[in-house]
Amino acid sequence: MRDYSIRAAGPDDLDGARAVMLDTVYRDFGTGYVPRWHGDIVDPAAAYLTPARHTLLVALAPDDRRTVVATAALDSRGPAHPPNPRELAERYPSGETAQLRRIYVRPEHRRRGLARRMVGELLAFAAADGGYRSVYLHTDPAVPGAEPFWRSLGKVVHDERETTDGVSDVVHFEIPMGR
Repeated sequence: MRDYSIRAAGPDDLDGARAVMLDTVYRDFGTGYVPRWHGDIVDPAAAYLTPARHTLLVALAPDDRRTVVATAALDSRGPAHPPNPRELAERYPSGETAQLRRIYVRPEHRRRGLARRMVGELLAFAAADGGYRSVYLHTDPAVPGAEPFWRSLGKVVHDERETTDGVSDVVHFEIPMGR
């Protein structure tokens, strides 16, 4: 693996982090920016830098330590109902749940272990906090590589493909805190 530098994002990293996130929602998700889903992308400082129990990590390119090539975030908000199933909102309450978000790697930097390394750092952050009892995330299995990656790290706790008759394809995961 190339020598990527991973660190907690600071104010100078936010434009680069936002660019990675926006490029991902347009290119990989095909949705573009949707305010009700992506508000944290517009203001990552308020979402991840200001709250003490939240974090945003960035990975910097080995050949240019100013260029953000990947992001990974964690916050203390559990999945909301709606749009998520009620049983998930009850199982993963806000304040007790570390939710992984925005684990995005630019295509030319994928398949190098970078996302796995960043998730490991998020899990260490959650464990050090002491107040989280579980780690949760959801993913769109249509994104190439997303579902197999998350299956390699955790367990599926709800697969909407099995319950929504094609209305939603979201897959929900729990990741062991001690990874």
